[in-house]
Amino acid sequence: MLINFARLVANENMKVYYRVRTWVMLSLLLLFNAAMPAMLYWTNAPMDVWTVFTWTESFTIYLSAIFTVIIAADIVAGEFAGGTIKLLLIRPWSRGKILLSKFVSLCLFLLLCAAITAVAGITASLLLFSGNTGFANSSGGSSMDSSLLLLLTDTIQVFVISLIAFMLSTVFRSSGLAIGLSLLFLFTKDIFSFIFNPERFEWAKYLLFLHTDLSGYLKSPVGPWGVGLGFSITILVVYCLLFILISWMVFAKRDVEA
Repeated sequence: MLINFARLVANENMKVYYRVRTWVMLSLLLLFNAAMPAMLYWTNAPMDVWTVFTWTESFTIYLSAIFTVIIAADIVAGEFAGGTIKLLLIRPWSRGKILLSKFVSLCLFLLLCAAITAVAGITASLLLFSGNTGFANSSGGSSMDSSLLLLLTDTIQVFVISLIAFMLSTVFRSSGLAIGLSLLFLFTKDIFSFIFNPERFEWAKYLLFLHTDLSGYLKSPVGPWGVGLGFSITILVVYCLLFILISWMVFAKRDVEA
């Protein structure tokens, strides 16, 4: 059973990576992670390796988000748009396993983007700023731990955004709508955080967009509204499980002829 599921995941990965656009996106991500340290090097800025990597990661994480959302939005909706969903459903796999294989493939793509960011960004930073590899410097440079933790929190944020795109793709069968709404959420969440401030509305602390960015906890164990890391993680887990449940319920009952 596990081998069969692994083959199903491999089949989904093949659909993702056989497309030219996937390799273009990964190449752009690699290029920008290498180019950012080079541009900082040419400015002769007195920065250490991990500060350079932090700056690089803070920029390229948006590329990772956009690229992952594109994959998430198309991985289900693309099957319906191309009519290949019928061929997939006639095979001896349950709809739940098919959807799970797509979700696993999405997670693997996200991890690949994070790995490219880490390897390319750190390597380029080390090559160009190897003269100062201290874990922290007197000018307030970043440490290795804080830089890697920032990458982790940003990757979690991208995962949540891509899961929203995955759900919208499953529910509406429209990759364009899924991409648009997911990226709208990503780039406007701070505005909504300002409007629905928990200091004004007590119930607002349960809203998702207030907790997607966990990087604030790297500086303080208490969030800006008096909540802790455990509370924010719980909110994220509950919403993610809800998105997965909605996706499964819709995909399991959807009439492919509709």
